[in-house]
Amino acid sequence: MQYEMRTYLVPEDRMDDILERFRSVTMGLFKKYDMECLGFWTITKPEEDYALVYLMRYESAETQQKAWDAFRVDPEWIATRERTEANGPIVEEVISKDMQAVDFSPMQ
Repeated sequence: MQYEMRTYLVPEDRMDDILERFRSVTMGLFKKYDMECLGFWTITKPEEDYALVYLMRYESAETQQKAWDAFRVDPEWIATRERTEANGPIVEEVISKDMQAVDFSPMQ
């Protein structure tokens, strides 16, 4: 299995906007492209860190790449991104880390 931890650094006043975008559109697109999301978190301390963190799981690095390639050109995603960022970006930076589970991990 291939895991990906994604951290989105969010402008101070835009967290509600990105959470709503995930809630109303992104999760459906993840399902459409067989992208398995294991969980979402926001940073609580320090309070000034405005970040959304989530963990994805894929069958392989190849399936991960194919899924993201399809997601990024999806017309619904493109329209949603344009609409939700009409008043400025809701993500300052995306940090993506690919990970492999160790042999004793419960997530294998």
